[in-house]
Amino acid sequence: MLIFICLCSWSLTGVFGDEVKSLSVMEGDSVTLTPNDADIMGENLIMWTFGHNSLIAKINRKDSKRQFFDERFRDRLKLDQTGSLTITNTRITDSGLYQVLCTSKDTPVSIFNITVYAHLPVPVISNSSSSGPASKCVFLCSVVNVSDVTLSWYRGNSLLSSMSVSDLSRSLSLHLECLDDSYSCVVNNPISNQTQHLNTEYCEPCSGMCNI
Repeated sequence: MLIFICLCSWSLTGVFGDEVKSLSVMEGDSVTLTPNDADIMGENLIMWTFGHNSLIAKINRKDSKRQFFDERFRDRLKLDQTGSLTITNTRITDSGLYQVLCTSKDTPVSIFNITVYAHLPVPVISNSSSSGPASKCVFLCSVVNVSDVTLSWYRGNSLLSSMSVSDLSRSLSLHLECLDDSYSCVVNNPISNQTQHLNTEYCEPCSGMCNI
């Protein structure tokens, strides 16, 4: 199954001198990078580089000869006659800049910035409530083995709190006097999310309104 998701594009003239097309894809899916037809019209030799100008693929459209060079992409690249490059079974390490080069031009004719996101785990909610006459309901929502995500608590559809998670493990607490609504913890990145709902057995229901 091919997935082509273009989130946005903008001009980074001061950095690259060309428009950079930004795309996001889920790890394990495929993504196709397609140069503008007008930019490669009449060109026979089309080359693709990754990262610091490392040549990964090229095609001679005159005789349809294709070559692939980078072991990191072994058996995962496809190059068609139009010059479009498909990356299958994408990995997190595939994130970065991809450039299209032609022999008749001194600068890249197309630049793509790809971000590959890992599949998100379902967050785990643990009960850290105290006991006694002044007890409160305290919950921790945790995620592990993730990076560059947002972890959030919701009361119904209303956001209560959130934090950005850039390392591999982090938790976010929720303090309640009592349970007066449905609560959930959500972890998300720009293209996916996972939700865990709070088990109501862990907290006494409120007789009236309570403060959070």
